Amino acid sequence: MSGALLSADEFAARLRRIGEERYHHRHPFNLRMHEGSLTREEIQTWVRNRYYYQTRIPVKDGAILSKSPDARFRREWIQRIHDHDGAREGEGGLELWLRLAEAVGLPRAEVEALKGVLPGVRRACDAYVEFVESHDLLASVASSLTELFAGDIMVVRIAAFEKHYGWVDSEGLRYFQSRTVQAPRDARFGLEFVTQNAGSAEDQQRCLAALERKCEILWSLLDAIERACGVPRLVEHAQLREEGAETLLVLPERALRIGGSGAEILALCDGARSGIEVAAALRSRHPGAGEGKLEDEVHDFLGELFAQGALRFEQRPAGARRA
Repeated sequence: MSGALLSADEFAARLRRIGEERYHHRHPFNLRMHEGSLTREEIQTWVRNRYYYQTRIPVKDGAILSKSPDARFRREWIQRIHDHDGAREGEGGLELWLRLAEAVGLPRAEVEALKGVLPGVRRACDAYVEFVESHDLLASVASSLTELFAGDIMVVRIAAFEKHYGWVDSEGLRYFQSRTVQAPRDARFGLEFVTQNAGSAEDQQRCLAALERKCEILWSLLDAIERACGVPRLVEHAQLREEGAETLLVLPERALRIGGSGAEILALCDGARSGIEVAAALRSRHPGAGEGKLEDEVHDFLGELFAQGALRFEQRPAGARRA
């Protein structure tokens, strides 16, 4: 049952409530960022991976443009592509994000080439593009309404970087500053379009679900980053056991067969290495493995064991150094 048709104000309030409850400003990684407790490596990992999301934004906006027969809508929406791609080389949000990458100490060329992007981040960002490509204009625009909350998080983020991460050059904060203006502008248009065009209770429910899905995607992006930066450990009472040619991970209520390089990966989960460092250590042992493929396999393996309840990830204190 889709329920009764909400008034425009009631509908807008429901959309905003989703953001208040589910937007990634509540994610533990963002909370730690804003309180100043992220390590330099965590900031760099976030910047490197979030750039992939930035590259997907104009792609999804192009897909939204292609769905509209209305010239007025297209004239308004195309501004978003200009904002990210720039009117010419060296301008736009993607350029500003690359300057942020440089400001946190990352090689610009590596970030631009998408080197080191985590597989979970790729899946989350690609899922957003796939959502827009597979849904109608109304639901696609509704999924963009996280912009209702983006301006506020940027204000908090700027203050956090200025207070806690003084090693980041202020030039690197220009992307955040630009979004405090662009995001509220875009949100006003998107909200007006959605509230005016969701003409039935079913339409409104589809829009609410689209915004919830977008929040889930942003949340899962940060989940992948947080796990990669965290230190993986076997949960209490888990044991590795060799049975013939097989390795078993024995848990209190079940056992998991560990195949391939899984046993070698788990041996590197020694309580000192982060997920990224586990992947780097395995790479040093197998330098001939396909570039990026080995690292993706490590992160996917660790993520699967986390989902199975066999691993936990602990966070390093901001002042910690690699072993």
